[in-house]
Amino acid sequence: MDDNAQIRKNVKLCYHYLITHFLKLLLLSSLTVLVMNVSRLNLNHLAFIFLVAFLGTTLFFMSRPRSVYLLDYSCYLPPSSLQLSHQKFMNHSKLINTFNESSLEFQSKILKRSGLGHETFLPEAIHDVPPRPTMAAAREEAELVVFGVLDSLFENTKVNIKEISVLVVNCSLFNPTPSLSAMIVNKYKLRENVKSFNLGGMGCSAGVIAVDLANDMLQIHRNTYALVVSTENITQNWYFGNKKAMLIPNCLFRLGGSAVLLSNKSCDRRRSKYKLVHTVRTHKGSDEKAFNCVYQEQDEDLKTGVSLSKDLMSIAGAALKTNITTLGPLVLPMSEQILFFATFLANKLFSSKKKMKPYMPDFKLAFDHFCIHAGGRAVIDELEKSLRLLPKHVEASRMTLHRFGNTSSSSIWYELAYTEAKGRMRKGNRVWQIAFGSGFKCNSAVWVALRDVEPSVKNPWENCIHRYPVKIDL
Repeated sequence: MDDNAQIRKNVKLCYHYLITHFLKLLLLSSLTVLVMNVSRLNLNHLAFIFLVAFLGTTLFFMSRPRSVYLLDYSCYLPPSSLQLSHQKFMNHSKLINTFNESSLEFQSKILKRSGLGHETFLPEAIHDVPPRPTMAAAREEAELVVFGVLDSLFENTKVNIKEISVLVVNCSLFNPTPSLSAMIVNKYKLRENVKSFNLGGMGCSAGVIAVDLANDMLQIHRNTYALVVSTENITQNWYFGNKKAMLIPNCLFRLGGSAVLLSNKSCDRRRSKYKLVHTVRTHKGSDEKAFNCVYQEQDEDLKTGVSLSKDLMSIAGAALKTNITTLGPLVLPMSEQILFFATFLANKLFSSKKKMKPYMPDFKLAFDHFCIHAGGRAVIDELEKSLRLLPKHVEASRMTLHRFGNTSSSSIWYELAYTEAKGRMRKGNRVWQIAFGSGFKCNSAVWVALRDVEPSVKNPWENCIHRYPVKIDL
């Protein structure tokens, strides 16, 4: 780094420090003046000041939303028998005799460039030759994942299951009757008045949507728990055709799922890992290109799959900009907001002249950890570049993609588990979970750590974290 660059960096740090602490200095000065002049005030003035302070404090506590805490969460770790290396994937694809040579070559290229390792997992029905994309096999996959994460979660939290009054399940492509939420109610004998929701077709960002819905329900129902289950089902959604845009999901999506236990009980704060700070949802579905960029359809041979548009990354970038425009004022320090607004105002006032490049706020000043949906190498690369992140900020996302593949809406929880397994989560650290999904949607959740967080029992990384991070050759 040259001298000029170092000087600019130091000047910006001084600027951020001054602006960040400006309000604190102003408040301290005002209190000092008030204390120095309190002897000059009569009883009526003091009574008025006390009344205003009392009413303001009362109004603040009555109007603020209920705090929502994350007691714990669990991610599914499939048995090693379901692992699939690149070579085994390609051998299997050749054996089932549905792909032509061009499709096989395309899948091989995608796998090599995907960022996935050789230890990701696929359901048993896809391992079989020929595959078994039946309803029964799909139910078996759902039960394996969902019951697996819930058993682990309930064992770790020791919660009374009858106290859970809200259940939100999201699975995009498998929505049987009875629903997956009903399957959970039946298995664990949840209370008869449980408020259950089953979200379908909402893509990889549905995990944040489910948390947002659970948060809304916890604002209404007092002293209770909400259970959020996020998964995807591969068994009936494997594509057996030769349309290349529909072959990409075969190469990226893998078996996985998560379960999260939320509470609005104030007594649970001490044993909780995190507190939910913000959720921000962005939906670009009114735009035709955005709506169609991730689209389930049948090819010319009537084989069903999910088609990914070439415009996907540009649409994701536009959705991200909209999302951070809303999120920024909620999380960024005032110093960054002033710089952003000044650039925006300058471009508006001097529109006839050459415009300044829009200022991208430095979100590293707002967050300590980033959980970017492991949708694929291109997604992580684009966000690393757009948000000006460092390699360490996207390490959890890259390693999750390498170890588990794209597990859809649950991937952000595998990333958080990675950060905990590495021992990096400290009290007061802020976490940004950001996910993209069909529709097209970009959704964010912000959490703050309530303590130094240790990995829970059966953390999905507990037996392999010593091997990570690994160098990924592309």
